[in-house]
Amino acid sequence: MAGASAPKRQDTRKFFENLSGAGKSIAVLTSGGDAQGMNAAVRAAVRMGIYVGAKVYFIHEGYQGMVDGGDNIKEAKWESVSSMLQVGGTVIGSARCKDFRTHEGRLKAAHNLVQRDITNLCVIGGDGSLTGANLFREEWSSLLEELLQQGLIDEEATQRNSELHIVGMVGSIDNDFCGTDMTIGTDSALHRIIEVVDAIMTTAQSHQRTFVLEVMGRHCGYLALVSALACGADWVFIPEMPPEDGWEDNMCQKLSENRADKKRLNIIIVAEGAIDRHNKSITPDYIKDLVVRRLGFDTRVTILGHVQRGGTPSAFDRILASRMGVEAVLALLEASANTPACVVSLVGNQAVRLPLMECVQMVSMFVLETDMRLLGFIIKVKGQSSESESFQEDYLTDQIHNHSWAGLLVPSICFEYKQNVQLYLCVQCVLHLHALCVNIFFLFNDCILFYVCVNQTCDRIKQSASGTKRRVFIIETMGGYCGYLATVGGLAAGADTVYIYEEPFDIRDLQANVEHLTEKMKTSIQRGLVLRNENCNENFTTDFIYQLYSEEGRGVFDCRKNILGHMQQGGAPSPFDRNFGTKIAAKAMQWITRTLKESYKGGRVFANSEDTACLLGMRRRTLVFQPVAQLRDETDFVHRIPKEQWWLKLRPLMKILAKYKTSYDVSDSGQLEHKPHSEYLL
Repeated sequence: MAGASAPKRQDTRKFFENLSGAGKSIAVLTSGGDAQGMNAAVRAAVRMGIYVGAKVYFIHEGYQGMVDGGDNIKEAKWESVSSMLQVGGTVIGSARCKDFRTHEGRLKAAHNLVQRDITNLCVIGGDGSLTGANLFREEWSSLLEELLQQGLIDEEATQRNSELHIVGMVGSIDNDFCGTDMTIGTDSALHRIIEVVDAIMTTAQSHQRTFVLEVMGRHCGYLALVSALACGADWVFIPEMPPEDGWEDNMCQKLSENRADKKRLNIIIVAEGAIDRHNKSITPDYIKDLVVRRLGFDTRVTILGHVQRGGTPSAFDRILASRMGVEAVLALLEASANTPACVVSLVGNQAVRLPLMECVQMVSMFVLETDMRLLGFIIKVKGQSSESESFQEDYLTDQIHNHSWAGLLVPSICFEYKQNVQLYLCVQCVLHLHALCVNIFFLFNDCILFYVCVNQTCDRIKQSASGTKRRVFIIETMGGYCGYLATVGGLAAGADTVYIYEEPFDIRDLQANVEHLTEKMKTSIQRGLVLRNENCNENFTTDFIYQLYSEEGRGVFDCRKNILGHMQQGGAPSPFDRNFGTKIAAKAMQWITRTLKESYKGGRVFANSEDTACLLGMRRRTLVFQPVAQLRDETDFVHRIPKEQWWLKLRPLMKILAKYKTSYDVSDSGQLEHKPHSEYLL
């Protein structure tokens, strides 16, 4: 990887250098329903385990494979997880296992692990899978004693495998696990839902139809609510907040008003577990019959089903799963006899460890507590309700605090212009302020587009190499002097090297990178990926790097280059961008309104102080304001980038997963902290 790693604290470096997995065995399994991004978590756990010197095993077919043993438990090599980052589902398989629920089944599983000296288990699954893992850990000593008494293991094996350590990662598209902002697979599921809804809206508008869509989520309404926010649905039903009695009349009245206002389509989203206040299920068919009977609208029902689990994982899920996989291995290596089973969670932008069973037990209490408050707001603002203004005044003041990225607010208009989010938001600000003589400048934080098509394009390019001779792709990304897109895209796409402006590099670094990649390509690996930020170096251009790799790799691999260009800015916005854009616009209107009230004196608005110009952005998933005047010391105005970039701490992680020797800086990302569960929930 280009350049030297960012400076690290001495204690962190010493910690990482002393952290060794030599003599330890780690097993990785996926259980329960599949979720996009599981393979990224498996890949990261395997490579991090091998990196620290541990022996890593796959357990195929989940708990069933652990019970059956044999070829279901195989040692993993570095190359075993190549080309699986972009694959959906789980390549090592998942299965419901009744045997593991019995004492006899868990006894067989323990025997299979002891035979291979596996005492560290990394489980990727839902709350049921993690609960089963914790029970297995609690019974471990008694299971070993029973195996010893039956003569299946000896005393030495019992002593050698006396402790079983468990670390979990939540793989669930439902986002129904307490203690983490996002679970692996949720963002990808939202992408699938929005893609389907966008496609349905075109045919619905053509024929003036009403569509009722059912989305997954079991007993959790997260997917339904957030997809409703992202697509501008007319109505949404979720199990956490049953509608008030008489909802049929209210919904039909709202649909009728929208149609009278020349709206040619209606979208109603229903969570599969939706119920009314009398615990009666609200089904798509019931809603369809209701709309047809009362309004006579042409209505269709679409049940998305397992399409929500399919497809490639999003960039967010790949990065989330990779960070969790690395953190899970670190947690296993640090575990001692008294360390409880933990689950790796995402809080803000930090990977943290929380007590597993505390999270499981609190799931029902905390599921979507923040997001559920938004339902009433959606109903009120649809069709530009007259109540929305007063609701904003009360709601935004106290409830804007962001607990998760989906804690979103919807302005009194819906997303119908989807090709340019920034233009859309600026237009809305102008519409709200057109009658005011205001001398306030409002600034959005960088670009709202977070995860663009870099990883998708890289996936297609890598797939083009399948079945051919060994090939390395040199790809140039946009970003000006900021290496964010290249770095995050590289982490999501499994790049071997990423060159950015923030980490200077020279010809020696280039040569070392070429030699490193050449050695990798002499193994069973068939493709390589090198990303270059467009302004990383004025002399080492994309053409130069392409020619260098082509010449030095001659006889081992050939090269192709691709400049992504403005295709990175095209296409429809992602669910994250739609919801983030909506929320930041609502927050902006709150700030502007409050500032106007505070500066209004004697019939005039005074807006010439430093406090009347600020930047609104997101830090650790929380929207914050910062006066523009304070940015002078924090900004490199020549290159239009911050002087300190939080995402640079991800680069050592990317290097490790690309098989470079480096130190993973955990000092500022929360990995070493183990705070009480309640601190992250309140």
